[in-house]
Amino acid sequence: MKKITESDSKYTQLENMSVKELLTNINREDKTVPLAIGKIIPKVEGLVNEIVKKMRSGGRLFYIGAGTSGRLGIVDASECPPTYGVPQGMVIGLIAGGDKAIRKAVEFAEDDTEQGWKDLLQHKVNKKDVVIGIAASGTTPYVTGALKKCNSKGITTGCITCNPGSPVSQEAKYPLVAVVGPEFVTGSTRMKAGTAQKLLLNMISTSVMIKLGRVRGNKMVDMQLSNNKLVDRGTKMIMHELNINYSRANALLLKYGSVRKAVDAFKKK
Repeated sequence: MKKITESDSKYTQLENMSVKELLTNINREDKTVPLAIGKIIPKVEGLVNEIVKKMRSGGRLFYIGAGTSGRLGIVDASECPPTYGVPQGMVIGLIAGGDKAIRKAVEFAEDDTEQGWKDLLQHKVNKKDVVIGIAASGTTPYVTGALKKCNSKGITTGCITCNPGSPVSQEAKYPLVAVVGPEFVTGSTRMKAGTAQKLLLNMISTSVMIKLGRVRGNKMVDMQLSNNKLVDRGTKMIMHELNINYSRANALLLKYGSVRKAVDAFKKK
């Protein structure tokens, strides 16, 4: 299989470029990423619809990957509870090598074809759930093995990768393949491939949460009030929605604990 993600960069003699040339050329390559994703919107739509259906029936969403791919999945999963007020464990990110691999690479962890499934079993993965494998190259054994086992157990699978025809995309029932081309630094898939993965993860989780009713209008009405900035934001949402002053809105927010609950309680009076 030809790995586009490992193909030689279109640029060479990088060490001889000025800083401005480096930045301009990286930016030129980065601009191609959203265009690549735009071509697969129908595929993303299919996966999102499936996730929404499963979650409405009590299912969860798993991301599983190695290295940069695993870290991106963990970031997206960890941001769902504070942003949308969903329970911890509704969206779960797993990385080859375990949590210590978030900060420091664990050698050869991604080469174990059995460990991904074992990690999923720790969370009692089942047919209600959706498991998305994330792998820039689409060849990561940790991810491929997990998806293969999920398929054999009737668990819905998807993937995010940047190489067409890869083992991961062939295993996934809902493959998302964003072909972003060679990296600026040959093989450095934390660049364009990583950006594509981040954009797709944003699209998936945001769309899912909106369809699950976690956004009202365009506001995060279920966000957790975990710092002063978010309390202020929530207060202003309530001010705007109910046409009341700041102090009254703030008192409502602190009393009820969320924008949604505060607005609903006020309107019931």
